[in-house]
Amino acid sequence: MPASERVIDPDALSEEERSSLRKQLRQILSNVGQGKGVGPVSLQVEGEGGETTLSLPDAAAGPLLDLLSDLAEGRAVSVSDADEELTTREAAELLNVSRPHLTRLLKEGEIPSHKVGSHHRVYRRDVLAYKARRQEESEEAMQELTRLSQELGLYD
Repeated sequence: MPASERVIDPDALSEEERSSLRKQLRQILSNVGQGKGVGPVSLQVEGEGGETTLSLPDAAAGPLLDLLSDLAEGRAVSVSDADEELTTREAAELLNVSRPHLTRLLKEGEIPSHKVGSHHRVYRRDVLAYKARRQEESEEAMQELTRLSQELGLYD
């Protein structure tokens, strides 16, 4: 696993902590649902040296709340650097495809890449963008199949 990726195991939180987190997130999200929007987020950090408040910009609020929601629901999350360079093996693992298939995608220009010596390298952000495009295309195809099935009366 690349050094700039951090995996947060939900088992690191007790059930009581997850329950408390879910309750707090429901309160925050209910305020957002009432048109209040998520503004800057402030985190109160307590340590041996006392208490410090960390203010995060608006752009960090949504992703941070998503991360916390996943943890509260018991799902593992990972945080990584989007500008990180990945090897073809790492990129293939991220996409859950074979390395030869990934290499073909790189040669076809589906995913931007560059070479370091004789080896291809890709940026994590480009691999994730490709993955998101493929997911969107898959969902659109599924919706079209559903529409055609209904049109043809295959599922009554």
